[in-house]
Amino acid sequence: MTAIRLDVEGHVARITIDRPHRMNAFDDDTHVAFSEIIDRFEHDDDLWVAVITGAGERAFCAGRDLKATAAMNAASPEEQARSAAKRATARRMQDRFDLVKPIIARVNGFALGGGLELALACDIIVAADHAELGLPEPRRGLIAGAMGVHRLPRHIPYHVAMGHLLTGRPMSAARAYELGLVNEVVPYAGLDAAVDAWVADILACSPVAVRATKQSALDALHLPLRDAHTEVAPWEARRRTSEDAKEGPRAFSEKRPPRWSGS
Repeated sequence: MTAIRLDVEGHVARITIDRPHRMNAFDDDTHVAFSEIIDRFEHDDDLWVAVITGAGERAFCAGRDLKATAAMNAASPEEQARSAAKRATARRMQDRFDLVKPIIARVNGFALGGGLELALACDIIVAADHAELGLPEPRRGLIAGAMGVHRLPRHIPYHVAMGHLLTGRPMSAARAYELGLVNEVVPYAGLDAAVDAWVADILACSPVAVRATKQSALDALHLPLRDAHTEVAPWEARRRTSEDAKEGPRAFSEKRPPRWSGS
């Protein structure tokens, strides 16, 4: 049974980490399967937005499968080498800084360690009110090396971030919302409806304009405001001459919904 499920609905890719017996934690096979699914989403021009979630209601993702890690640490050097080679074939989403399509994290429970790092790599986070988020790696002799140590202090105030990073303390979904780390917190029964509302709002926009917006924002985050204004991202250059750039004003003037072509 594959550890990752992909369900395609129109322009939407719904990606589910399907290891509820391990709190949807990632082992080597899961890393590879997830990377292949993200590759497909990234390169399929008919897929405009992705939703990532975990199976069940207990966990979004608990990060690395530490039981599998412990077993591999006790394995032979040859087995460890094969494991490392397998992981090397997978490209983490946390490192895909050139992925310009929007991604929503549907956080249906615990988002811990690499699970929170995965959510932080998404553009919009919608969480169930029972969810907990945290980076407990130091309690296991590890660090949040999948960009968690870098992203968290950029998303929330420094001292608050360091309080969580240095202690491994989790935070509630309500606290994450208060800090601006998540976009919306709802009861679990309303999670799908809340996520679908975000998806619908994204699909109401031109996919070309959405990608140009994301790329422009990400490319200029490190720049002073004056310099950011002068930078033209590749997708923005493409948008300016796109059919969607003509269709938007035309649909407005004709008082009808736009028909986006994505070109």
